[in-house]
Formats: sequence, structure tokens, C-alpha cells
Amino acid sequence: MNSMAITDHGNMYGVVEFYDSAKERGMKPIIGCELYVAPRRLYMKEPHLDSFNFHLTALIKNAEGYKNLIKLVSIAHLQGFYYKPRIDKELLQQYHKGIIFLSGCKKGELAQTILFKGKDKAKTILQEYLDIIGKEDFYLELQYHKEDEETQKVNAVLLEFAKNLISNQ
Repeated sequence: MNSMAITDHGNMYGVVEFYDSAKERGMKPIIGCELYVAPRRLYMKEPHLDSFNFHLTALIKNAEGYKNLIKLVSIAHLQGFYYKPRIDKELLQQYHKGIIFLSGCKKGELAQTILFKGKDKAKTILQEYLDIIGKEDFYLELQYHKEDEETQKVNAVLLEFAKNLISNQ
């Protein structure tokens, strides 16, 4: 492998050491973060409504993306913190440039919507992310866990969404 990535949960504390270590080994460092997205707005902090969050993986692709990811993580800690440092979709709209986003693991909003609200509602969520981020910088994240039926269900729907997105280009 000639590249490696770091995607700490909710922070970028390890980025400098990781970057230096990767460079020393002749590898391309990919800097990122697994962000927590508030279910509503980042300033809303009502028990049972806002105490959970969705995962969203972010990988920088250029200097602008690095600055924007630092901004997202900083605001998440300073303004959005409620159990964890959180952002919201309005903040994504403002600071998404230069960043590639993955739909997230089973704790991502898209996967959670597929599992608990159905495919039609998940299509709406997917379209929201595509409208905010754009098709060129938003990727559907598939994970393989052989024994996990929920992950298999999520993957099947995500693959269907991917085929529809490709055929609609």
C-alpha cells in the first residue's frame, strides 16, 4: 500500500503525528474524521431527541478541505457538543468544499434510515446529502460483516441506490 488514512471519531488530535509518520515512511497520508451529525440542529440539546447522532466519514482532498474539516470539528466541539461533538447539515452546506464524504457505517444516517424508516425515506436522506455535497464528493459506504443481517440489508439497498444513481447520469 502506498497510502493510509486516519479518521478519528469526532476529532483530529492524531493528525499531525500521523501525517509526519506517514511521510517518513514514504506513504501518502489521507487525513479525515468520522464526524457526528446531530439528528436535528447542532444547538438543539433536548434529551431523547438529540442525545444520539449519525456517523459521517470525511476525507480531505486539498488544502481547502483541510481548513473546512478543521472548522467543522472545531464548531462541533465548541457549539455542537452534546454527549459528543456534533455538526449538522447546515454546517455541512457551509464547509463541505474540498472534502470527500462517505455515507458512514451502520450508524450513518442513511443506514439507520434504511433499517428503521425504510427505503423511500432513505432515498430522501440520500438526496439531501447529494444536494449539499454533490455527487462527485459523496460516496456510499459498504461494509461486509458476514453474520450481520442488518449490514447485509443496508448494503442491498445502497447497491440499488448506486445503480440508480449511475443510470441517472
